[in-house]
Amino acid sequence: METPILTIGNTVVTASQAMAGLGLLVLLLLVALLVALGRMSRQRALEAASHGERAQAADSHIADLTRAHAEMAGRLQAFAEALAQRQADLGRSVTERLDQVTQRVGENLTRGTAATTEQLQKLEARIAVLDAARDSITSLTDQVTGLKAILANKPARGAFGQGRMEAIVKDALPPSGYSFQTTLGTGVRPDCLIYLPGDARALAVDAKFPLEAFEQLRLASGPEMERVAEARVRSDIGKHIKDVSEKYLVPGETQDIALLFVPSESIYAELNERFEDVVQRSHKARVLVVSPSLLMLAIQVVQGLVRDAAMREQAHLIQDEVRKLLDDVRRLVDRTGKLKSHFGQVEQDLSDIDISAAKIQKRGSRIDQMEFSGSSAAPEALPNPIARSVAAE
Repeated sequence: METPILTIGNTVVTASQAMAGLGLLVLLLLVALLVALGRMSRQRALEAASHGERAQAADSHIADLTRAHAEMAGRLQAFAEALAQRQADLGRSVTERLDQVTQRVGENLTRGTAATTEQLQKLEARIAVLDAARDSITSLTDQVTGLKAILANKPARGAFGQGRMEAIVKDALPPSGYSFQTTLGTGVRPDCLIYLPGDARALAVDAKFPLEAFEQLRLASGPEMERVAEARVRSDIGKHIKDVSEKYLVPGETQDIALLFVPSESIYAELNERFEDVVQRSHKARVLVVSPSLLMLAIQVVQGLVRDAAMREQAHLIQDEVRKLLDDVRRLVDRTGKLKSHFGQVEQDLSDIDISAAKIQKRGSRIDQMEFSGSSAAPEALPNPIARSVAAE
């Protein structure tokens, strides 16, 4: 009977049972090991197969990548070449455009420079004109200032009016047609005497027109001051017209009217526009107020009268010259008739000469058509008939 070595619950395990169980366990372990080794070998085979497939797939993928890399390299090279070509074209185009732009900019700069130069020249010319205008304005300002000073000074103003009147008279009339500051029989001295042709009486002209009242009227700042200035204008001019009428209208020595010279067109216009009663008073006093333009017109009328008088005085000389001219015309007609008769005689002589020449030609033709027996006798016999025919003619 075997000795138990182990009790498990109610079961008693003996040594043989333990050995058997151990052997079985070992067998089971071996079987399990074998199964595990088989599985491992199968797994390794599967892994090897899978690894081969993966390697093959990897090689295929690497080949695809290599091929794709080669294609990509080719494309990159073609792209690089195309890019280089495009870059070269772009550089050439940019260079051409830059040249064109440079040329255009140069042309524009040239035109702009020329236009600027022309504008500067025009501007310089205009500046010169402006400078000249400024000088003229400055001179005119000085003249106006001087004129204002002259008009403010009564003696200077009288000299100014006298000077303008004398200039107008001197420009239109000969020296014998006027005189200045000539004393009349009454002892007064008009500023100017104009002598009319065919009349011993002279036309008196006064140049001392009163301007103080007009200056006061111009500076008037209100209705009351204007009324005062207008009253002074009427008083001063009326008094001066009366003085001219009493002093310069001398019977038998001066004309029935006298001229009162106003050295300003604007003052004359204002006088006729605002002081018509003063103008009517001057007409009644036989004193005509004239401006520079009206004085020129009156002088031109006198100039026409002087010219007509001179023509009347020289009428007998003109008639003598006309008679001499008629005598010359008659002599010319006679000499023309004589010349015409001479031409008629010459024409008749030329006609006779033509007739004689025609006859000579006809006789010469008849002689030329004659036949002579001897050749030596022809030269001697030929002149005789011609001489006889010419003598007969």
